[in-house]
Amino acid sequence: MGELTAEAVVDRLVPRTPRLSPDGRWVAFVSAPVGRPGKHPESGLWLGPADGSEPPRELVTGAAEDEEPRWSPDSGSVYFLSDRADRGTAQLHRVGREGGAPEQLTDWRAGISAFELMPDGGSVVFLAPEEKATAPDPRIRIVRPASSGSVPANTGTATTAIAGPAAATGAVPPSRPTWDTVDRPDRLWLLDPSTGAVRALGDFGSRHVVEAAARPDGRALAVLTWSAADREPGMYEPALHLLDPATGARQELGVPARESSSLTWWRDETGWHLAYLGITPPGLIGGTAVFAAGDHRNLTAGMSVCPVELAESGDGSLLALFAEGLDTTIRRLDPASGTFTELCRVTGGLQHLSAGGGRIAVVGSTATEPEAVHCGPPVGPLTRLGEPQLRGITWGTQERLSYRADDGWELDGLLILPPGRTRADGPFPLVTIVHGGPYDRYADQFQVGWFRCGQWLAAAGFAVFLPNPRGGLGHGHAFAASVAGDVGGAEFTDLLTGIDLLVEEGVADGDRLGISGGSHGGFMAAWAVANTDRFKAAVVVAGVIDWPLLAATGEYGRYDLALGGRENSPITHADRIATPVLIIHGEDDTNVPLSQAELLHHALGDREHEFVVYPREGHSLRERGHQLDLLHRTRAWFSHLLA
Repeated sequence: MGELTAEAVVDRLVPRTPRLSPDGRWVAFVSAPVGRPGKHPESGLWLGPADGSEPPRELVTGAAEDEEPRWSPDSGSVYFLSDRADRGTAQLHRVGREGGAPEQLTDWRAGISAFELMPDGGSVVFLAPEEKATAPDPRIRIVRPASSGSVPANTGTATTAIAGPAAATGAVPPSRPTWDTVDRPDRLWLLDPSTGAVRALGDFGSRHVVEAAARPDGRALAVLTWSAADREPGMYEPALHLLDPATGARQELGVPARESSSLTWWRDETGWHLAYLGITPPGLIGGTAVFAAGDHRNLTAGMSVCPVELAESGDGSLLALFAEGLDTTIRRLDPASGTFTELCRVTGGLQHLSAGGGRIAVVGSTATEPEAVHCGPPVGPLTRLGEPQLRGITWGTQERLSYRADDGWELDGLLILPPGRTRADGPFPLVTIVHGGPYDRYADQFQVGWFRCGQWLAAAGFAVFLPNPRGGLGHGHAFAASVAGDVGGAEFTDLLTGIDLLVEEGVADGDRLGISGGSHGGFMAAWAVANTDRFKAAVVVAGVIDWPLLAATGEYGRYDLALGGRENSPITHADRIATPVLIIHGEDDTNVPLSQAELLHHALGDREHEFVVYPREGHSLRERGHQLDLLHRTRAWFSHLLA
């Protein structure tokens, strides 16, 4: 059996966005390496029989980023986005099911961000900015009246930028000022593929079109818009609309829940209905719920699990993936009772749900197999397409953990032991890797990635603890909302409770503890070493060090401020840090800007630490070389300090 290499981690292919043909016989999906090998991302479009009778094959070839496959109504061809004509600029393409050279259907100067194939197959709706010469892109402060939350009329309304001197003349300050981006909002367009003719669809004024979903009968489009294309302030004003694609007439569906997404149609005996995902009201922090458009009723109220994806079944039913602890379920909405009933439970993680022809397609992963496309009936069983990757490598044993917090909350997580070792061989040096979010989770799935590198560290002789503390996904809204305004409080105690349990059981060596995390997990790693000297090594990747500063400079503004303040910030207590810290950050990170890492670096002064900045990287490292460096650097850091 072989050993795991860093190259195997970042070069493996990961599938995403499987789409079943309407007849249920075929599935098209995208596959891409974990690490980007060159300047531009590369991904391939693949196709295989949904029954798994033959291995999938690459549908089109050539260096490109191919994305978002969609089937024609007759199941004979696949539409997709690709930058093969001009790297970095996506256009709409079409290819027959047998493959060959794809046909380019658009040549839009600014590129296309998304598209929706109309059910009759005769037209395509796509999202893109207006096709004009690129203009300067200054950010301006838009002053809106107190009623700005309402949706503008079809004709649109003008707004005025008021500079400072206006305040002296008695002008009323804006109640909810937002940022706008000049000339860059996405619009809605209708394409006739047979002629190439394009016309504007609907008039949303200056609003930015985020998502569109065609009703399966083709007579309506659900459209989600934002008040601004730039989400830098962390709060924008969403709106839902119903659009007649033939006339452009529009009906307003009101203001949806925050962070609304995944517009999905379903029907019962009364007709068609629209559902979507959003954050459970009333706070900014909490679990995701399924809402009914119109009255925006929460269809998952009171559930102790969390919906993560929606899909229309192909026969009018509403399907959903639910995160349930360490596992995932597929559920269907029962129109009679208004509740989601379980169809299939899968150990591990599922994502990218689609349906068609009586089947579903998902990307699934278990503790022993990496991500692969799976197909089958909604009630299961699901069949993996193709052979699993990374065969012949000796993996560490992955265990499911279940324990209680000090205040009674039920908690879970994962433990990975070094390959070929058991608990009886402990105690081991233990590295705790905290997930980001905080609304995220570790499912009982394969833990091999450039950052979620549990098996990579286990291969070096470490036991690895992957905890799911409160604030995360999979245990309902109250569990997720419990960290609002108090990150690093009981959430941190949850981590220590799990670590103490592993020390008491003889799995972990209490004198050789390390901690790591990225984004919110990076905050937790920095917070841990600012509040205890138990950890002998820490790695902080894109971590939050100062919550008020992040609220002022990051992308999620008020969301970040709702999580924590000055007293919850590691910078406030940085003088107490004695643990050696490896600080890692992307130079172009706009989610958690580089200034956060610089704060920690300067605060540590001459105390032992290393500060690494990767150029051209945002909040997540994408370049293959940087991912390789991070894997080697992280393992070396813990090996040196926890030996």
